[in-house]
Amino acid sequence: MLRRKPTRLELKLDDIEEFESIRKDLESRKKQRDEAEAVAAGEEEASTIALGSDYKSREQLINDRIGYKPQPKAGGRAAHFGTFEF
Repeated sequence: MLRRKPTRLELKLDDIEEFESIRKDLESRKKQRDEAEAVAAGEEEASTIALGSDYKSREQLINDRIGYKPQPKAGGRAAHFGTFEF
């Protein structure tokens, strides 16, 4: 592989101004998205309260769909060594 000297990059005033304008545009879009999500979350919260006990979490819905029934983990030494007791 041939080695060459590093290329020198120069940062110009126009480049800095362009970067700042793009950054401000992205920040304003992010703020708008965050505000929209906050409004949507408030609406979801209201609908969740209305559902009451019939509401299932996303994880529960996925588990039901794939047929996974998680078993609670038993604690203590007996769980690790079967029926043997020390």
